[in-house]
Amino acid sequence: MITFFSNFINEHQIPFCNAMFEKTGGQFRFVATEPISEERLQLGFKDRSAEFPYVVKSYDGDAGYNEAMRLGRESDVVIIGSAPDEFVTERINAGKLTFRYYERFFKQGKWRILDPRVLLNVYRLHTRYRKANLRILCASAYTAPDCRFIFAYPNKTYKWGYFPPVTRYDSVDEVLKEKKKNSILWVSRYIKLKHPEAPLYVAKRLSEDGYDFQMNFIGRGELEGEIKAFIEKNHLEDRVKLLGSMSPAEVRKHMEASEIFLFTSDKQEGWGAVLNESMNNACADVASGAIGSVPYLLKSGENGLIYRDGDLCDLYEKVKFLLDNPKTREKYGKAAYKTMTEVWCADVAAERLLSLIENIQNGKDTPFSDGPCSKD
Repeated sequence: MITFFSNFINEHQIPFCNAMFEKTGGQFRFVATEPISEERLQLGFKDRSAEFPYVVKSYDGDAGYNEAMRLGRESDVVIIGSAPDEFVTERINAGKLTFRYYERFFKQGKWRILDPRVLLNVYRLHTRYRKANLRILCASAYTAPDCRFIFAYPNKTYKWGYFPPVTRYDSVDEVLKEKKKNSILWVSRYIKLKHPEAPLYVAKRLSEDGYDFQMNFIGRGELEGEIKAFIEKNHLEDRVKLLGSMSPAEVRKHMEASEIFLFTSDKQEGWGAVLNESMNNACADVASGAIGSVPYLLKSGENGLIYRDGDLCDLYEKVKFLLDNPKTREKYGKAAYKTMTEVWCADVAAERLLSLIENIQNGKDTPFSDGPCSKD
């Protein structure tokens, strides 16, 4: 039995959990340790825990809690993400194979280790187990460096991530042909860590340099007033459109129709599944190298472009390059689609994790040199 503990089941976990349930012949459980929040429900998320036979709710009375504790003790392998450590403490101390599932530890900066409370928590959860049969699935390219910084998980850090649903087209070439010429898309909340000012800077310079383009923003947030003021001040109303919030399916349709996707968050972006989605929809991505998913998913110059975090001139030059080179846009979009459908997808991740588990149980290590379950 393999058990995955997390707060609640969501769209980014369901494909992987379904694949694990199928590939293990039903020997897989997902333990939800809290109900989905009212805030998320109001944002349009759904509580989907009743849809799947493998979901156990630890908060569903004594029976649910006791079953979760039993799974924590007795499962052959446990993966634990955003969940209380009480479910795995006994098995870790008993030397049973356990994986933590983490984004980067220090989104606010490594200086936080100077806070005694942070230092104590890091030691309690991680460093003291450095010799245990405990490994980590890194849901960020910056998790492994953080592990080294705190002297945890020596030689036991593996590339991982989130695996949202993947669309497979009969012909990706047809998708590329149907994309709107010189179309640019940005999707996120209008908040500081997402840096909506970055695509606005690009739009302003492209307009000043006489480029023909259309840039769409999808999202809402506290900076919306500033964004609208910038657009009006720089007379970008014909070039930049604010489309508001929309459902995930509608967002995917806009990705499918867009040639270039901009991802401008800073290091506080743990993973960033919007990159998985835009690559799956054959966009040519230009993304900040500080985002957790970017160094794993993008190979700059092969399936997209990575710009230096905070360097708006570098971002602009890379977008301009793509507008000047339509064949390269198509090449990157096609390669991005291939990356998502052949490497960074739930089926491949589940298959690789099972291979990694088998290797570890036989005294070996990962057989993979890149992609999910390779060493980081």
